[in-house]
Amino acid sequence: MKIGVRAHDYGKREIEEMAALLHDEGYGAAQLVLPKAFREIGRYEDVTPKILNRVRHAFEKNDVAIPVLGCYMDLGNPDPQVREYAVKTLKRCLVWAKDLGAGVVGTETAYARLTKEEKKAWKPFMLDSVKRVMETAAREDVCLALEPVYWHPLADLETAAEVIRAVGDEKHLRLIFDASNLLEFPEDTDQDQLWTEWLEQIGEYVDVLHIKDFSLDQRRQYQAEPLGKGVMRYESVSRWLDNQKREISLVREEMNLLYVKEDLAFMQNL
Repeated sequence: MKIGVRAHDYGKREIEEMAALLHDEGYGAAQLVLPKAFREIGRYEDVTPKILNRVRHAFEKNDVAIPVLGCYMDLGNPDPQVREYAVKTLKRCLVWAKDLGAGVVGTETAYARLTKEEKKAWKPFMLDSVKRVMETAAREDVCLALEPVYWHPLADLETAAEVIRAVGDEKHLRLIFDASNLLEFPEDTDQDQLWTEWLEQIGEYVDVLHIKDFSLDQRRQYQAEPLGKGVMRYESVSRWLDNQKREISLVREEMNLLYVKEDLAFMQNL
């Protein structure tokens, strides 16, 4: 099991500086979003073979794995031009992931916070985009990892299972499991039962766990919290991890510099 962090939670830094910093902070892995993490890259169009070589060398030198190359795209958007850009960019990232030695290319399925009706309307567009990206994933022998989020087209366990069946490529279609992005009503949810159900049904597809915690203020506004200090309950996730015979990466999101050591200890205890 590798313990990592979303690199750009440390801000935007030079490539070698970022790799050394993450090593010194105690991480063995990082999720990279190239335009967000590195000063050398302002947009995806700035990526070159030379830059990719620098990234791979710097992270290998500092013994920091890259389980996720993040490329979060609006796959379900009804606008065909938006979807075309999303598909094209994800395909490019799949090729780059191979050069970087990254485990998966990770994405959610939308940007917007959708209503129930919008999620239903956007789902066919999302599925079409995923199938198109998967052509490149299979050809390049690289994994695409989708992240379910309750306010996106890939919103629930039923839809996740539907997409898995529709694609039919267990080797190249994987999942990022972020329990906090699936917890719509923390006050009324039996988390132990919910996460057990998710992981029993689709756990074999999960290569990466995003770990974060939060609370809701009086207006039900989201507030990031140190791990173990919010509403999240990870006991059933921990039990699932104990039973895995393969490498799973845990990636901290919404890292707060004040709680790095405590968060690392929390994830190690998982």
